[in-house]
Amino acid sequence: MTQFRIHPIVMGTKIFDKSMMTYQYGAGERYTIPIYCWYLEGGEQKILVDTGEMNPIQSEDREAAIGGKIYTFEEGLDRWGLKPEEIDIVIHTHLHNDHCENDYKCVNARFFIHSKELETIHAPHPLDFRYLEDYIDEIEANDQIERISADREIVPGIEVIHTPAHTAGGLTVMVSTSAGQAAITGFCVIMENFEPPKEIRAMEMDVIPPGTHVNVYEAYDWMVRVKDRADILIPLHEPCFAGVDTIP
Repeated sequence: MTQFRIHPIVMGTKIFDKSMMTYQYGAGERYTIPIYCWYLEGGEQKILVDTGEMNPIQSEDREAAIGGKIYTFEEGLDRWGLKPEEIDIVIHTHLHNDHCENDYKCVNARFFIHSKELETIHAPHPLDFRYLEDYIDEIEANDQIERISADREIVPGIEVIHTPAHTAGGLTVMVSTSAGQAAITGFCVIMENFEPPKEIRAMEMDVIPPGTHVNVYEAYDWMVRVKDRADILIPLHEPCFAGVDTIP
């Protein structure tokens, strides 16, 4: 089986209350999260997970907060000798705007997206304000989307599993690496969600659900399943990867 190296590329940030990541914990704490695009290097195809923000704020204070450099889409890909038009596959964890704003630049890519995400982005509930269909209009018009309806292999060494914790169509991307199976989570969390502090563990909680979720009980259970399955956990917004070139 093909083994991949995972390259985290920061393509944006958000500053908000920490409890947006950690359900009922960390309220009132100002927290900066990185927004990533992940380049999966290995095999014959050039593969990304998510595409990040279109116009990220690039500032010293935000880079200091996350511990790494913030790139535009083109700058980030160029670090690995890539151009947007050279991308063959994009796998979407979900379609909140900060994960898909650069889709239209990948004119030759196939986009793997869960069907429930596509349903939601076109008919969002008022609470689903993070969905903006403008960001996928072009790839839909160009027939670049392949709908996912069940767990499946994308290419040898890369599998997606449906994990409806953060959104109804969330996909966790399982990647074969030299150090085992890495899980790029299909829900927006940080490492603290998977490794809670002692005061949370004292309440017999093994994980902290994401602050934004479809059903908090099911989100908790999905997190436990992903944690049990993965050798390497890659939470979508964990700052420690901002200064890392390659996983593992």
